[in-house]
Amino acid sequence: MAAATIPAGVSHATSDDRHLEIFCLVWLDASSSDKDARDTEQQLRSIINHLERFQDVASCEKYIHAQTSKERVVMIVSGRLGREIVPTIHHLRQIISIYVYCMDEEGNKIWARDYRKVKAVVVELDELVSRIQANHKIQKKVEEPLSINIFTTSTSTTGLNSEFLFSQVLIDCLTRLQYMEADKKELIDLCKQQYKGNQAELCNIREFQEEYSCENALWWYTRESFFYKTLNAALRGSAIHTIFLSRKYITDIQHQLKNYQVRNPVRVYRCQMISTDELQTLKNSRGQFISINSFFSTSTDKEQACSFLKASDNTEDLTGVLFKIDADPRMALTKPFADLSELSKYKDEAEVLFMIEASKSSELSTPSVLSTLELKAEPMTTKPGMLHE
Repeated sequence: MAAATIPAGVSHATSDDRHLEIFCLVWLDASSSDKDARDTEQQLRSIINHLERFQDVASCEKYIHAQTSKERVVMIVSGRLGREIVPTIHHLRQIISIYVYCMDEEGNKIWARDYRKVKAVVVELDELVSRIQANHKIQKKVEEPLSINIFTTSTSTTGLNSEFLFSQVLIDCLTRLQYMEADKKELIDLCKQQYKGNQAELCNIREFQEEYSCENALWWYTRESFFYKTLNAALRGSAIHTIFLSRKYITDIQHQLKNYQVRNPVRVYRCQMISTDELQTLKNSRGQFISINSFFSTSTDKEQACSFLKASDNTEDLTGVLFKIDADPRMALTKPFADLSELSKYKDEAEVLFMIEASKSSELSTPSVLSTLELKAEPMTTKPGMLHE
């Protein structure tokens, strides 16, 4: 059986394997010792925790190229250095937005208008933080990478590639292992180290340590905090040790999803920015099964799902995709999905959350503005529907 995979992947972290979030900030400015800029770091880290600062183009460019296509880089750069580095890194998938912080706003707007990922040219630090914060609310919804395996079904499932089998078995095995207090302590200590100096997240960690229970697992997952960020990044990046330490919480979420399993067939939506290469992979995989290696958040409200994409900009190498999923709970043999209206921190988003590794057959249509990927949630023993143009 053939298989295809949409690709997977200091500063304030001790090493790359301790980088617990998908998003990171890179700040390139030769005058990085400026006190006002240093004071702004705390505000920026309340938006995106991982922050790297550079004073020269070479070291900054080296760091950016070292990031995988599953990581998302938001860049701040001075006008002078921006002219030099932006042309060389603008095309990279991991670069999702660039902000030029400078003294000459009008002069830098002239060259910046040629690069669609440059979201703003600003002269005030408060405006810089405000722009990054507003855009990041959208980026979290449409830019987080999806870890997807796509495979044909022409032979027995015993022929699946090792990567797919590994991802299928890993979560099931880990969640069966007994959870020890030492594991919880190690995870908490890891998070405290990662978020050292980030007072907002350290408060969230203390609250989690004192008040978490299996009954509020989904509430914590939907809350904007370290818990969601680190768990999703670990699953999407196959960070085995972090997944191992988080296994109790994955199990708690699964149990809550089962308890609140949707009872009737439902159609849900999700919008996502993907690369043109990823879109082509999906086009070439009509009628095949898709396995998503993380929790998959959707909405019953199509307009709500599309609203974030409408506020995002397509670039020459990125395009918007609408996932349209028909899910029948009678077909969800072991992988539940639940309406989070009563459980979520945000009750107005009409969210339906799917458990890790829900397998779906796919159909793809590609109108001129927005490609639509039609999925049907069904177990792998079921023959997938045929894809049509």
